[in-house]
Amino acid sequence: MQKSNKVAIYVRVSTSEQSTELQLGDLNRYVEARGLDIYKVYEDKATGTNDKRPSLKQLLEDARKRKFDVVLCWKLDRFFRSLKDLVNTLQYLTDSGVQFVSYKDNIDLSTASGRLMMQILGSFAEFEASLIKERVLAGLKNAKSKGVRLGRPRKQCHVSDILDLRGQGLSIAKISKELNVSHGLVQRVIERSRNQVPQEAKIKTA
Repeated sequence: MQKSNKVAIYVRVSTSEQSTELQLGDLNRYVEARGLDIYKVYEDKATGTNDKRPSLKQLLEDARKRKFDVVLCWKLDRFFRSLKDLVNTLQYLTDSGVQFVSYKDNIDLSTASGRLMMQILGSFAEFEASLIKERVLAGLKNAKSKGVRLGRPRKQCHVSDILDLRGQGLSIAKISKELNVSHGLVQRVIERSRNQVPQEAKIKTA
């Protein structure tokens, strides 16, 4: 990193009772040792799985506007919620022209080794996504083999309900919306009624 770079520091703790003092101490020493300028400190107090982190959201918005050159965090798990989130966010920062440094993990995307690490992490994220997809497909196949019906449960609609609403002057579209059935079904019931075709008590619909 060049000494003229502006650095955005991000720190996070899980609860309001915890302190970011330890993180800030290490990061401030890192910045001072390299003669860098701190643009702003962004601090959140929320769990790692919480997607409502206003300071992080503001940091990413400021990164898009290139208000700083480098994001510095204490540890990866302070910044990211998952491997997928890590890869996507790092790509976002890279596309915005902003570098990323994780102090405890010794990751610096301004270096060749740091960029290599990002590519490795990206490969792991892609592999993880493939595994999840395979598990889902295997689960669906197993369920089908056991005769389990997949998808939304089938609904039942009384023919009399359709005809009653039609008798009240409702259009096919309004009947369909009111009973949460397809336009085609309503149309078929009405046409059969006109032709006086015997109707079953209930009609199963998708």
